[in-house]
Amino acid sequence: MTLLRHTLLRPLSPLYGLVVWLRNLFYDLGILKSHSFPFPIICVGNITVGGTGKTPHVEYIAALLSQSAPTAILSRGYLRRSSGFRIVQTGDRVDEAGDEPLQLAQRLPQVRVAVDRNRVHGINELRKLFPELKAIILDDGFQHRAVKAGLNILLTDYNRIMTRDKLLPYGRLRESITGKKRADIIVVTKMAAKISGNEAAQLSREINPGAHQQLYFTTFDYGELRPLFNGEKEKKITKSTGVILVTGIADPTPLVEYISSVAENVIHLQFSDHHRFSKSDIIMISSALDRLEQNDKIVVTTEKDSVRLKEIAIIADRFREVIFFLPVKVRFLENEEEFIKRVTEYAGKNT
Repeated sequence: MTLLRHTLLRPLSPLYGLVVWLRNLFYDLGILKSHSFPFPIICVGNITVGGTGKTPHVEYIAALLSQSAPTAILSRGYLRRSSGFRIVQTGDRVDEAGDEPLQLAQRLPQVRVAVDRNRVHGINELRKLFPELKAIILDDGFQHRAVKAGLNILLTDYNRIMTRDKLLPYGRLRESITGKKRADIIVVTKMAAKISGNEAAQLSREINPGAHQQLYFTTFDYGELRPLFNGEKEKKITKSTGVILVTGIADPTPLVEYISSVAENVIHLQFSDHHRFSKSDIIMISSALDRLEQNDKIVVTTEKDSVRLKEIAIIADRFREVIFFLPVKVRFLENEEEFIKRVTEYAGKNT
């Protein structure tokens, strides 16, 4: 952190914190109205800016609940240029639906996915259009106090635990760490593949969940590479594969570490979160690929980035053949059955 940032931004954090504290106080006192629903509403979110693995966890919960009952996901629809309430279709463009809602709709065809900046309006519209729904999952709704969810799931990135962060704009906290008390479940995400008993105990002491809260630990499992454009044939990376890794996500660190563990020659082209890819970006990626000396060379991107990359019409056929995306799934390191029971019992009991 530079001295300039320390000097300019740190004094602004208390002012930001005061504004957020007053807002939360008004909701707690009932001056600002929180809407409750006689219907299962599950909120998945965080109190930090981006990078906690929210979308894979929303997908995990939606896939779980939709096995036994009609389920919907409601998102703000970041990156979309449409307005109001919209049901996301698998053939939509990012401008119409947003990148993460479009990704979720394509991954979960059995789940209704909708976008609406006004979450209360969105919930009412979903229930009106689909009265058979048994649960609605709010994607990134922890700070949207206008909806009082029945089950709040708070995520925190293991690489930047919320208890070690600072308020915006100096840090990445959207509100004071005391906001975690509104959660029913806290999940530490992006952990290594294994966790020791000592580390679990240390994290539990640091996060200090309340008596009503459960704490869980998850990691990411990566699937086989899938072609972005041509066919369904999966791709295997070997040590001799040359890889151009293209990311436009908040925290690509776990992905970079994984790709670097399976391929020796990796060039990472990092873009900002939700980056809108352009013709010049494609030219830069193609040039980087051409410079690789390996005979077996490919472009790898994330599933979220793939929905934006796929819309670039100027990609040449020869380049389309070597672009792949890497699916990711959530895996609980311990107590998964307990988590499943808590979520499914809440949804079933409150239907």
